[in-house]
Amino acid sequence: MELTIGELRGDETERAVALWHEQKLTRPWNDPHADLRFALGKPQSTVLAGRIGDRLVATVMLGHDGHRGWVYYLAVTGDCQGLGHGKAMMRAAERWMAARRVPKLQLMVRADNAGAIGFYETLGYERSDVVVLARWLGPEGAV
Repeated sequence: MELTIGELRGDETERAVALWHEQKLTRPWNDPHADLRFALGKPQSTVLAGRIGDRLVATVMLGHDGHRGWVYYLAVTGDCQGLGHGKAMMRAAERWMAARRVPKLQLMVRADNAGAIGFYETLGYERSDVVVLARWLGPEGAV
């Protein structure tokens, strides 16, 4: 069956979070349920869902600030990897950004994740000569 891509439906949120856990995309300091709630229902962000029939097999979360778009939670179920679904999801993400006239799409990959880096490079993504700086502000954003 063919992969179809559309917006994540409300009844798919638990499956999306389960997929992110299965693919080891979650981290203890990020609540994936909160990330979903934040992304859904806003004009500058969304979660795209890849389905085969009624089965959710892929996701990608997107958001932008008008200058740069960001990709998060690109995931494909293990039994559907290697079939081009990750590439299809990224191309859908690019079209979503282009439709909003966002000129640049970015993502962050952990430096030790050679497989993901290689995947994105085959899609034409390049390493950027920047340094990401971070500061933890605490659970309430307080310094």
